[in-house]
Amino acid sequence: MEERAVCRLFIGANSHLWESQTRSLRIDGMVTSVRLETMFWSVLEEIAARDDMNVPQLLHQLYNESIDEGHDLGNFTSFLRVCCLRYIDLQLKGLLPNGRNDLLSTEEILTMETKMRGKQSSPVPAVAPRIASTAASALAPTVAKVRQH
Repeated sequence: MEERAVCRLFIGANSHLWESQTRSLRIDGMVTSVRLETMFWSVLEEIAARDDMNVPQLLHQLYNESIDEGHDLGNFTSFLRVCCLRYIDLQLKGLLPNGRNDLLSTEEILTMETKMRGKQSSPVPAVAPRIASTAASALAPTVAKVRQH
């Protein structure tokens, strides 16, 4: 049976990308651990660097701001995976450019995302609906970090 080309992109990837890593951190005085795949840690490192933070600082801020918004974070790890996917999705849509100088405000991004979602039939955003040149440039820093490991 012939293998599908898209599946080959995933099967042929470096297995290091999906190896799990557990990291410990302190949130509000409590020590906890988070277990994620290498690729998600790389994306979180990139997100943290954008705001001049390290990953523990980012996770602490995400946790506290989510609680302040009234979100139930019963599964913090799942929340972090969705944050990583949203980050990449926003980059692919051009709403979160690589350069810091051309950043939109948070409210502008959310407004534009809502307008884009209104054009879709599904309430769930399509992650990477097309291959574009912006995708390669948006993911280049993350891919480079993963390759270094």
